[in-house]
Amino acid sequence: MLKWPNTTHGQSRFKFMTTEFIQHTDQIRNLNDRFRKGDHSLGRVVATRGVTALCGGLIVNDLLALIRDFDNFNEDNDPHGEHDFFSFTYKGKKLFAKIDYYDPSFSEGSSNPADPAQTGRLLTIMLAEEY
Repeated sequence: MLKWPNTTHGQSRFKFMTTEFIQHTDQIRNLNDRFRKGDHSLGRVVATRGVTALCGGLIVNDLLALIRDFDNFNEDNDPHGEHDFFSFTYKGKKLFAKIDYYDPSFSEGSSNPADPAQTGRLLTIMLAEEY
């Protein structure tokens, strides 16, 4: 957790903590991008009933390609810089893709999403109206 620096350490301590935070976020973003682009050894992909119905019962390759190829992340749709949530259109419907972080057994939240040994990623694909 970042804390405001005390006056004895001043700016250098704050700069170190900020650099550490940025590196942590970069690692999470890189892992999320790897996962989203197809490295499913990092987690699982699920779809809601609405998406399954829209796809005729299967998560189809063209839907996964849209998720894999999405690269329009910006401050409005990715305020934390982790590439863990975005929206897109598929077959005329607005969909969301969201990555959550769990422990490797998927029974509780991850204590460190930047560490793949401690984290299983869950990509949920849902209709916007299901959120």
